[in-house]
Amino acid sequence: MPHIPLPEQLPGITGLLEYRLDTAAPIRELTQLLLRGESTLSQGERELIAALVSSRNCTNFCEAAHTKAADILLGDDETARAVKYDIETAPVSEKMKALLQIAVLTQQNGRDVSPEAVARAREASATDREIHDTVLIAALFCLYNKYVDGMATVAPTDPAFYQMLGERITGRGYVRPPGGYQTQTH
Repeated sequence: MPHIPLPEQLPGITGLLEYRLDTAAPIRELTQLLLRGESTLSQGERELIAALVSSRNCTNFCEAAHTKAADILLGDDETARAVKYDIETAPVSEKMKALLQIAVLTQQNGRDVSPEAVARAREASATDREIHDTVLIAALFCLYNKYVDGMATVAPTDPAFYQMLGERITGRGYVRPPGGYQTQTH
């Protein structure tokens, strides 16, 4: 049960974002820029980072939502699962393996991102911007995970909810719908 009254039909971060529209606006804008904006990393790859970090932080709502978004964007439901299980054996490029390892190090403690981890990413052709954005996405999702869990938001258990949410995320991105969620259940 959430620590403060939140709309029951808006679980996870969505209810929190509706609670404080003034703080939600820059959060949504940064998320849209990082996960849907121009990048040499695909949207699916960026969702993999979000799903992995949320998984490592044991934040069920965010893990399920971003795993489903990654599944939809990547066109399969195995890659995100494999990445969360073992990055090194997952069916992703060497560059993504190196970047995902940087995301894990960031999730553990930003100071854990070592010169060796960065060198590995560069050797696998990661650009400075890709390294930067990986760290920023990982750090941002640590913030979101703490926000969602710290406010004890509800995480639905029905996989159909996350299918719908994944479709919404991949279709509209992280932009608030015009008029809000008054007539929507997601």
